[in-house]
Amino acid sequence: MNIISKIILPVIVLVIIIYGLYKRVNIYELFLRGAKEGLKTSFNIFPAIVAMIFATNIFLDSGFLLFVINIVKKFFDSVLIPLEIIPMALLRPISGTASLAIMNDIFASFGPDSFIGRLASILQGCTDTTIYVIALYFSSIKISKTKYAIWVGLFADFVGITMAIILTNLFF
Repeated sequence: MNIISKIILPVIVLVIIIYGLYKRVNIYELFLRGAKEGLKTSFNIFPAIVAMIFATNIFLDSGFLLFVINIVKKFFDSVLIPLEIIPMALLRPISGTASLAIMNDIFASFGPDSFIGRLASILQGCTDTTIYVIALYFSSIKISKTKYAIWVGLFADFVGITMAIILTNLFF
């Protein structure tokens, strides 16, 4: 298996080159054109990525997360939802990397086969990085009116979080 993983990418590149030569296409020119388009796209989405990283760091460092956890603590205790999942549920729509880091901490503390580990896994699969996706993709194609897309995406995340909790309680 190790040797296959080392040769698969060069084989794919070689097949593309052979196919391009067979079709008599200027492969190098098309490669350069694609690289230029990729750089243009990178420059277009760079401000959105910087803004999202900046906003995520402000959110994490502000203490707002602890404030929210303290507000909802009694409710979550009464419905038997672990408090450790709240930071992941709140950060998932904003940052996939931050939510993965929280899930990794949950796995390290409780184990992946624990109730909270399974809840974190299902939550990760039931939600998306809505704000990140909208900021990144909408800015790359220059869409500025995102009002309804944000609300629908956040509602879908809310439904995903709710379903993750229900499914985990139902099956585990």
